[in-house]
Amino acid sequence: MTATDRSLELINTAAQAAADKLAHDIIAYDVSDVLSITDAFLLASAPNDRQVKSIVDEIEERLTKELDAKPVRREGDREARWVLLDYVDIVVHVQHSEERVFYALERLWKDCPELDLPDDAKATRGKAAEHARLQEAEDAAEVGGELR
Repeated sequence: MTATDRSLELINTAAQAAADKLAHDIIAYDVSDVLSITDAFLLASAPNDRQVKSIVDEIEERLTKELDAKPVRREGDREARWVLLDYVDIVVHVQHSEERVFYALERLWKDCPELDLPDDAKATRGKAAEHARLQEAEDAAEVGGELR
């Protein structure tokens, strides 16, 4: 099973909204083969709580206006360190940069196909994505060292 056209439309609109509000490290995964509760995850981060809120508000506004989609659940607003928007078809995670590196959600979903995003969103790759790649390389090196 793969993400539906509706899910891809939601992901692309949310990713563009996040990029327009200067989110960092925007990435999306098709999790439809491993989860029955949603088709895709969108991850994005920001360097401060205020920007996290701004990104979340823009995503919600854009999805409501352009695609008539409203989240069924919104969590983490109070602290604005990690806000989750659940649209059933997709789940959006906007994290403070420190939480993004600490929780490294990319490592959990690295075996899932990465979804193609608008060019503006792709251009945001940076610290969190690089950290996840470095951690994966270190893990592989440790496993390789133990096998010898």
